[in-house]
Amino acid sequence: MLKQLFILSFFTFLAVRSNSITKVVPFNPASLPVVGADDKALLLSEKLNINSEAFKLAIKGFEKLKEQGRISNVRFLTIIDYSKPSNEQRLYVVDMVAEEVIIKTLVAHGKNSGWLYANNFSNRNASFQSSLGFYVTGNIFYGKHGTTLELEGMEEGINDQAKHRAIVLHGADYVSDELVRQQGFIGRSLGCPAVPYYKVHEIIETIQGASCMFVYAPSKDYIDKSQLTK
Repeated sequence: MLKQLFILSFFTFLAVRSNSITKVVPFNPASLPVVGADDKALLLSEKLNINSEAFKLAIKGFEKLKEQGRISNVRFLTIIDYSKPSNEQRLYVVDMVAEEVIIKTLVAHGKNSGWLYANNFSNRNASFQSSLGFYVTGNIFYGKHGTTLELEGMEEGINDQAKHRAIVLHGADYVSDELVRQQGFIGRSLGCPAVPYYKVHEIIETIQGASCMFVYAPSKDYIDKSQLTK
């Protein structure tokens, strides 16, 4: 009798315990939420600490220029963020493979674009203003500013006069951390994205060979006109 009660109790215990066992559901990748291109760009911009709107637009144009075969050096993407003042580092060279910012530095804007901030932009010759939008890096030459990198504007009516205006990336003594410490801002160019002399060779060596550069500012006029950010 005791033996029968023991056996009955044992199987009752097993039945109760079996009800508490958690069922294992097989992993189904299709059940994961779909992450869109904008979401990916947002996540990466947060990782790199770059303005999310600038980065999102930069990625759109970068991908379109790749599809069009306009860029050859697809590893690096340069972003200039003119929403920031000139006393802050606002040029970023992003390694798109490693997903890292490998260069970050000061960069000037055109003298007629504004003082501390760049607010006015133009595609006209002798405007001495910066132009927004997408560029592809061109030839390297030695000019009055030393080693210089040509920039070709990719957007009609927005920056396609860049070569005619001699808009290039070059070094300048009016772009330096020392000037920021002395007066709170750097000098301005005639429309070129001028960088510190000690950085210019590293930047040019990295982004030469038909890479993409995006010059950003929070401009509704630019967004309305640009076909590469759609």
